[in-house]
Amino acid sequence: MPIFEVDHLSLHYLTRFGQKVHAVSGVSFTMEQGEILGIAGESGCGKSTLVNGLMGLFIPPLYPAAGDVRVGGESLMNRTPQDIRANVLSRKVSMIPQGAFNALNPTRRVKDIAADVIAAHEQVSGGNRREIYQRLRDRFDLFGMDTDRVLNSFPIQLTAGERQRSVIGISTLLNPQMVIADEPTSALDVSTQKVVIRMIFDLLDKGIFSTMIFITHELPLLRHVANNIAIMYAGQIVEKGTTEQIVFDPRHPYTQALMGAMLSAEAGQRQKKPVAIEGAPPNLANRITGCRFADRCPVARPECKQQAQTIRIVSDREVRCSYAE
Repeated sequence: MPIFEVDHLSLHYLTRFGQKVHAVSGVSFTMEQGEILGIAGESGCGKSTLVNGLMGLFIPPLYPAAGDVRVGGESLMNRTPQDIRANVLSRKVSMIPQGAFNALNPTRRVKDIAADVIAAHEQVSGGNRREIYQRLRDRFDLFGMDTDRVLNSFPIQLTAGERQRSVIGISTLLNPQMVIADEPTSALDVSTQKVVIRMIFDLLDKGIFSTMIFITHELPLLRHVANNIAIMYAGQIVEKGTTEQIVFDPRHPYTQALMGAMLSAEAGQRQKKPVAIEGAPPNLANRITGCRFADRCPVARPECKQQAQTIRIVSDREVRCSYAE
């Protein structure tokens, strides 16, 4: 049985005028034990909205429209937010959020923020705080930081890299089966990105968690992180395949354009000059009948704007394009 299943998940935002904005449409994929799935796309393509749906966090104005999310075969769709927070989040599925500074309470020390996570999921009395702090020291010692200083600091007293590593440590304290990392390196310099990525893989190697979804807008980064990659555009997955397929042999025009717009140090791509993708994604508040990329696609045909595209298997990968061959 897959560890994680997403079945035709659709999500929408409800505006104050009663209009529905269909931010995620018909997303499906499964995760096996030990798999690392990368999800990439432009800003605004629905990645962070999808994360909330995968976690079962339907906080208004975000609402589920259709589909299902199953963790270990159990659906999240009909469970209360309190049940999900108590029995699913941090235990089975945990999230490394985007923006470590915003994820940490600025008025509390790191050790107290982390201790609250343990206390919220375990029956812990006040007298066991010393035991909790020792557990925190044992875990934070894995991260190559000055453990006592970091745990006794307020978030503002830490560097960006220390805050991000602290958030990763707190997110994985209860050894979840799967972690969803939402652009964990987006606000970091290149050298700190490398430290954070190494830390995540150290946790994987030590069995702290076994499966991961890594979300980013930096597609070349996933070459060194993921086994498989899914490309999102305007709320849909337009291509999904192995990392080698997506990076070196993309078949959807958007995936090709996305790779062409980025600097890459990969052999065979270093000499390519980045080319910006012209135009802008469609307004998802409007009804879209054809291919969502048609207005920006260099090889679009007249029928592309009239006929909705469905997922097809082309060269052993999933592609949402009638002309992917």
